[in-house]
Amino acid sequence: MAIRIVRLGTPRGSDEGPRLGTVRRPPRVVKKADFAKLDYYDQWLPLLAPSQKVVSWGLSKPWTDKRWAKFARDYRREMNQPVPKQLIELLARLSRAANFSVGCYCENENRCHRSILRDLLVERGARISA
Repeated sequence: MAIRIVRLGTPRGSDEGPRLGTVRRPPRVVKKADFAKLDYYDQWLPLLAPSQKVVSWGLSKPWTDKRWAKFARDYRREMNQPVPKQLIELLARLSRAANFSVGCYCENENRCHRSILRDLLVERGARISA
């Protein structure tokens, strides 16, 4: 059993389980009834997405290593608040008993909050699938 970290909207892998969308907003121009059918997500978890303030700042200029480090610090600070922190702990524990995935729309995982979320889950003992 494990968590997969995925790009939402891509074809599902075998044994992936339900997809959790850790995004601030639902996909544009896609009907709610089609979210799962089009491989976006089965359940929306915006509590694990960076705030609009952090996203807007991050996207305001091209990424540099310094800007990425600040984005990561800001996102980690948000995820250290009680509700997101508890939710991350819950997902880490569930990863030992069930397959599911978490994801975002970003093409480049290395400059996406899902790479930081992966680290946060691992830090809390989650099992992550390759």
